[in-house]
Amino acid sequence: MSGRELGYIADAFQTNYIAPLGPMVERFEQSICDYTLSPNALALSSATAALHLALRVLGVGKGDIVLTSSFTFIGSVSPILYQNAIPCFIDSDTKSWNLDPQLLVQAIKNAPQKPKALIVTHLYGQCADLEAIVALCKEYNIYLIEDAAESLGATYKDRQSGTFGDFGVYSFNGNKILTTSGGGMLVSPHKELIDKARFYATQARDDAPHYEHTDFGYNYRMSNVLAAIGVAQMEVLDERIAKKRQIFEWYKQELGGVDEIAFMPELADTVGNRWLTTLVFSKSDPDVIRVALEKENIESRPLWKAMHLQPLFAGALCCQNGTAQALFDKGLCLPSGTQMCLEDVSRVSGLIIKALR
Repeated sequence: MSGRELGYIADAFQTNYIAPLGPMVERFEQSICDYTLSPNALALSSATAALHLALRVLGVGKGDIVLTSSFTFIGSVSPILYQNAIPCFIDSDTKSWNLDPQLLVQAIKNAPQKPKALIVTHLYGQCADLEAIVALCKEYNIYLIEDAAESLGATYKDRQSGTFGDFGVYSFNGNKILTTSGGGMLVSPHKELIDKARFYATQARDDAPHYEHTDFGYNYRMSNVLAAIGVAQMEVLDERIAKKRQIFEWYKQELGGVDEIAFMPELADTVGNRWLTTLVFSKSDPDVIRVALEKENIESRPLWKAMHLQPLFAGALCCQNGTAQALFDKGLCLPSGTQMCLEDVSRVSGLIIKALR
């Protein structure tokens, strides 16, 4: 927390806007618009809800094929199942660890029918190769949804992640660079699409003095109290990004001399928010490192297990090259909280070097 949250929460209580919606929700949405330069934003209960609404508004339904990053969290993919659509997983490239544009071409051409949409994840706060991906979506007339849940504040050629597609999605879950404890934001250059998403997010209530429904919707809006936390968090976003990037550089300084360690790369003309510092070991088993850290009460985690490797999606459409599998087998997420100091990073790094020896 930045320290300013309680003041904004007090404002929400004093105005008696405790239930969903209220002045803080509108203020939080505006702060996202001001920061990202997206003209439209909608505060929601989660980023997963935001992805679900994006698919619904774009008309994705039963039997439609949705292309998606495979190396990601399941929350990026489950909304496809909500809509009874068919996911087609695309593996990563080595230069960004994000969706491989060359495999995207293969997936489009080999799909049993024309894909309707693509959900591309900006993994661990790093942008995917957006120039190539946007061009392919335009060429093949495929809707583009950016899963920027982890990448708020990251830029591609000085433009904010989440602002290149038909929709962008941000997360404010407890572990993200900003948190409202739980929550998400849907952004779009298209006002009519955001208005439609707002309609579905508030139980699809028609414009009438009573509760009238010609369609069904969801209870997906963010509460005014949580939005108050978000307003305060947005005021320190740049400070958070600077600290996250500093932590990453500290780890590189401490571990850069270890030949078998390689850190997550960053594409040219991009600036990631370095949400998590992630690395891979070319020879050692990362789980040995994880257990060694755990014995010292230090939490680390494996990299994401790709969706096409999950039992849930056995036999699913997939275009793979083995990159995500290799990253999962050899990768580790290190402690990256913004409260960390150089001494903390040095301690973690020293234990990693000791475990490798």
